[in-house]
Amino acid sequence: MLTLAMDTATKVCTVALCRDNELLAEYNINMGMTHSEGLLPQIQQLLDRTGIKKNEIELLAVSMGPGSFTGLRIGLATAEAMAYSWQCYLHGVDTLKAMAYNIPVDGVVLSPVLDAQKGNYYQAIYKWEKGQLNELAPVEVVSKDQLFERLALQGCPSIILGECKRLEQLELPEWVSLAPKALRMPRASSVGFLAQDEFDADNDKKIFGLEPYYIRRSEAEELWEKKQQQQQ
Repeated sequence: MLTLAMDTATKVCTVALCRDNELLAEYNINMGMTHSEGLLPQIQQLLDRTGIKKNEIELLAVSMGPGSFTGLRIGLATAEAMAYSWQCYLHGVDTLKAMAYNIPVDGVVLSPVLDAQKGNYYQAIYKWEKGQLNELAPVEVVSKDQLFERLALQGCPSIILGECKRLEQLELPEWVSLAPKALRMPRASSVGFLAQDEFDADNDKKIFGLEPYYIRRSEAEELWEKKQQQQQ
């Protein structure tokens, strides 16, 4: 299945073309550009360089969060518009689960993390077994200490990937390591491969109605609620 995948959940803007289990092309940009500036040009360059026509795309895959509220909305709106225009399937995937596809290695606990603000992290825990990715612990907003406590419960070596720059400054337990930088951040190819694995022809016909996986409320929503409480 020819799949165009995109991930705008973090500061990285990444797009890829996959056919079944083969990666055809991928662009990863981590230069501080806003996704509203970079996403569409990246997609067009990808199609131009590969010679793939829009009407050849069978599946659009998009990262649904958690992650940047604005980035997620841009990615989803773009994917919905393209799926409607191109009349192809649309599938949304969990951002953290897709990141675990960066390291498909059996027997190691994988812990993708993203910045959840205020010193916290979005964290989920996975493990590959015989080519299948299993969820060991669902996504939660955790503190730094809780992050390591959840990993300790798994009882085996763990690899952390994602937005873990602050963790680089810590003395990590001997059973925890950080993934190589090239494999840490979201990759659209992983989004595409996960979407193909999860593909459901009936559900993925529905182009509109997908909701980003925010986990927590935005800063604006929290400030508004606090202001309303103060006015009462």
